[in-house]
Amino acid sequence: MRSSAADLSADLLANQRADTADFSDSRRQQTLADAVSATGVGLHLGQSTTVRLLPAPPDSGRYFLRCDRTCPQPIPAAVDTVVQTQLSTELGLDQQQSVRTVEHLLAALVVLAVDNVRIEIDGPELPLLDGSAKGWMDAIAPVGVCAQSAPARDRPALTQPITIHDGDAWVAAFPSPALRFTYGIDFELAAIGNQWHSWSPTAAQRFATDIAPARTFGLAHQIDYLRSQGLIKGGSLENALVCGENGWLNPPLRFENEPARHKMLDLIGDLGLLGRLPQAHYVAYKASHTLHVALAKKIEASCPTIDPTIE
Repeated sequence: MRSSAADLSADLLANQRADTADFSDSRRQQTLADAVSATGVGLHLGQSTTVRLLPAPPDSGRYFLRCDRTCPQPIPAAVDTVVQTQLSTELGLDQQQSVRTVEHLLAALVVLAVDNVRIEIDGPELPLLDGSAKGWMDAIAPVGVCAQSAPARDRPALTQPITIHDGDAWVAAFPSPALRFTYGIDFELAAIGNQWHSWSPTAAQRFATDIAPARTFGLAHQIDYLRSQGLIKGGSLENALVCGENGWLNPPLRFENEPARHKMLDLIGDLGLLGRLPQAHYVAYKASHTLHVALAKKIEASCPTIDPTIE
């Protein structure tokens, strides 16, 4: 991927610190410089799990291992392992080998260009932490990333628009001279209303400060129903913003448009199923994990990876 982050990649490789750049365009694959871990409660299942992120060899990709299983099998973070997208993205091989709510971690990994990583988890769902990707960025920052010997597996920049829609909700990728993301949401609740956010990875606009801290959010009047469906068992005012008719139940917000920024975070994580993202302007409006993944599948079909070489 060649993008406006190009001028930042040298700092990333020189310092091997995860907080020095966003979307590195290193021409070599990268992995973590050391192991990191995090523990917390999952959003939907409410179970406490521990995740270990470990360096992985070139060409192994990003993959999960359910270490609580007798014979864990690698679950690639790829579009063809998505098994459901109801209020989160779940990957799996079968009912015994699956992992849920992967999007926040994947967003951090794709932004940091961590191409290869072994993600060990002792349960069915990644911890929500504070509801954002900040905890993952903070965990990786002390160890950083390092370049590997193998050439990067990039995709060519988009040359034709790709769109997916469902009613008035849609997501698209447009040819662009630089990597960019734009997200819009529209809710009847006045405290949320219509919000937009546009962001591109530059020295002035860091993922770690501008997107990663944006927390997941929910609507107060939907909570009882969602819990009756076996969802959001681990959600609380400590790890999710909750909005009611009279406003936010747990202010203050970290950003005026924090919900729109969080949806952008989800989009980046879901697109991370592609590996490195092709250069494009990704735009979404009232979209969902289902639409995000559908766009990723369409991009994968029309924009295959380039045969990796290093000049």
